[in-house]
Amino acid sequence: MTDSGVAVPSHATPDVEVSVAVAALRLKAITKTFPGVRALNDVTLEVLPGEVHALVGENGAGKTTLMAVASGALEPDAGQIEIAGRQLTAGSPDTARELGLGIVRQYPALLPDLTVAENMAVGVGYARVGGLRGARAWSQEALDRWEMGIDARSRVADLSVEQRFVVEIAKALALEPRVLVLDEPTEHLSLEEVERLFRRVRELVAGGTAVVYISHRIPEVKRIADRITVLRDGSIRGTFRADEVDEAQIVERVIGRALETVFPTKGSVAGSVGDEDLLVVDDLTGPHFENVSFTVKAGEIVGLAGVQGNGQASLVRALVGLEPSSGALSVSGRKVRSGSSASSAAAGMVYVPADRHEEGVFLPLSVADNAVMSTLGAVSSAGIVSSRAADRVAREQIDNLEIKTPSVATPISSLSGGNQQKVVLARTLLARPRVLVAEEPTQGVDAGVRVEIYQILRDAADRGAAVLILSSDGVELEGLCDRVLIMSRGSIVAQLTGDDVTESGITGAALMSTTVRNRVSTKAERRGRLRSWLSGDQSPAAVLGLIFVLLALYVGSTNSTYFSDFNINNLLFMAAPLILVGTAQHVVVLGSGIDLSVGPLMGFLVVVSSFWVVDSGNIGVGLVLMVLVALAVGLVNGVLVTYLNLNPVVVTLAMFMALQGLYLTLRSTPGGVISSAVSAQVSTRVSFVPIVTIVAVAVALIMERLLRRSRWGVELRALGSSRGAAESLGVNVRRVQVLSYVICSLLTLPAALIVMAQIGIGDGRPSLSYTLSSITVVVLAGASVFGGRGSFLGVLAAALLVQQILNSSPFLGLSQAWSYWLPGLITLGSAALYAKLRRTRKAS
Repeated sequence: MTDSGVAVPSHATPDVEVSVAVAALRLKAITKTFPGVRALNDVTLEVLPGEVHALVGENGAGKTTLMAVASGALEPDAGQIEIAGRQLTAGSPDTARELGLGIVRQYPALLPDLTVAENMAVGVGYARVGGLRGARAWSQEALDRWEMGIDARSRVADLSVEQRFVVEIAKALALEPRVLVLDEPTEHLSLEEVERLFRRVRELVAGGTAVVYISHRIPEVKRIADRITVLRDGSIRGTFRADEVDEAQIVERVIGRALETVFPTKGSVAGSVGDEDLLVVDDLTGPHFENVSFTVKAGEIVGLAGVQGNGQASLVRALVGLEPSSGALSVSGRKVRSGSSASSAAAGMVYVPADRHEEGVFLPLSVADNAVMSTLGAVSSAGIVSSRAADRVAREQIDNLEIKTPSVATPISSLSGGNQQKVVLARTLLARPRVLVAEEPTQGVDAGVRVEIYQILRDAADRGAAVLILSSDGVELEGLCDRVLIMSRGSIVAQLTGDDVTESGITGAALMSTTVRNRVSTKAERRGRLRSWLSGDQSPAAVLGLIFVLLALYVGSTNSTYFSDFNINNLLFMAAPLILVGTAQHVVVLGSGIDLSVGPLMGFLVVVSSFWVVDSGNIGVGLVLMVLVALAVGLVNGVLVTYLNLNPVVVTLAMFMALQGLYLTLRSTPGGVISSAVSAQVSTRVSFVPIVTIVAVAVALIMERLLRRSRWGVELRALGSSRGAAESLGVNVRRVQVLSYVICSLLTLPAALIVMAQIGIGDGRPSLSYTLSSITVVVLAGASVFGGRGSFLGVLAAALLVQQILNSSPFLGLSQAWSYWLPGLITLGSAALYAKLRRTRKAS
């Protein structure tokens, strides 16, 4: 026993025993309240160096909230946090990391639009990985130990759920923390991966690291933990040595009652399985499986099992139309069209996804909205949804499935994972499925909710549905399924029925398979690599560049004057401001913003210049004023969007109108002739290439380099990729966002100088069109309008192409209207193509 009255872990070294009076993590009298809910009530927890301390409890018990407080992500209403004897005085993830606390979250704090290597660099620190230049090699070495085939160059959005969790775990372990918090770390891992994790945890513990292990999987808790603390309804219900309690006792303490039975009676035992084959799959082949055939009868629950990565997940998604496939698929004799989720839904197939947050629930919406989303017709009249009817239906499901929620109007994001899953199942049952396809239906839920979900699935089968379940839990498959299909290397290699459906039988069949996957043809591999490249950030630049060259050759073949020095100079000179303003807009869009004020800002700067940058004026003062105006506009936009949390469209639209009003006040009619000397300097060229175009291209190239190779560029893309994850990883998102608006306005300044020289007079109106033009260029360049991904090379190519279209119309004898129609049509086509390619890449 220690001075604090807590037993030292049995495997602790003598050195650790001497210092255990100082807990690695001490949470004292922690209280945390959310609107209407007391999540934590006077919770005290001590975790010692060199021990694995399990924290168990039902969904909503407060486990994740407690660890969010410990990691600095949430500030408690009352209580103290100590990490390695030092007090955490304010809610700050950065400070908690500095004190030695690492955390693997239940929902990984990853940035989907960044590469794995960039995620590792942001998460563990640039210095630790050798900077961005060394991040790839360092990350690859750390990930290769997991043997998951993760390429550090891959974008996180392209990884499977399992691979994302491995990246999150590897990131936390790389910090070599004094305290490591593992929040549901094995939910997406195979048995082999769990063993690797446990071996690494034991190595850390042997070195004196304290591990907090949060899990609903009680057998795993018993295997890995030294002590177990039970949390129920926000309060500690006891702390026990793991070897002094059995699994049943732990479950009883977790749910607060005795658990008499876990699994309902199987349909094959009760005689409720029908004779009709509701689901018929014949010779189905997809990206990761081939020649799969099976049937599921009405009233039958069929399990799908195998070592992860053998095509099960791809098969399930193909069945419900979320991935492409070939072969035959029918429900009650009705053919289902391959790759069409609408066709599968019309046939009566309903899907319960594994990734609840990404695909299962609509987080901004209420419990009622989520529950009736698949059956809106039943609560609508003449196309208008009745809130009263929707609420009534939702209340019935809340009562039937015992969903814990304050009201039907409660945002589903505030519910625990288990209750969110129940809402997903409520929506599923309301759809009256003929075929229910569930992928990991009990993933991330507690023991009590698992039992309830098993009964829900059994009830659906008893009402005549065919149920197909993909699960990595052998015990779950054994207790619930009438039959189990084993997959290996993309094929069904065994079928277990009756008494053969056992955990050991399932595991043995999966591991003993000798099936060999057919070799993918070189042609198919090349197609995959091409698709991968086309869905990347740089492909739009290459495609647009090719279109630019082909269009130039075509126009030049019809009119030889197109390639004259005068025309080329004119094209490049007119393209320069578009390159710069497109680059400016792209900076903001990458950070998940938009700036509608760039056009009026250019106009206002031109009008300001007309008072100072004139033959008799003080040109130096005028240029300084222009810089200050651009800086001020950027700061105002950035501060209003960032610190007042105002919508960027609203803020920049207001700035659009304000700047327009200002330049019209200063010059209601054009006036003030720009200095001829300045105009001449701006118009200087080398041969037929304008100097300003060379500068604009150089700016775009420098910005691209900074975007890929600088900390600023990575953090800007991190902000646009996932603001919440970026904040939890310690990125100063406010500074990055404000800076993006400032840079945008400053890059607009040289564009305004070029327009000033082009029109030669103080008139702000010609610049207004640059707002829409800049957005057109960004979209045409393949950037995500939601932020996080894009390329300045694409912006450069898009700006040149748009200007070329405007320039080519007269040579082709087209009316001026085509100068607007063609960029619009190309932009729409490009956006559709990019979206298609990225969906295809994600599916593959």
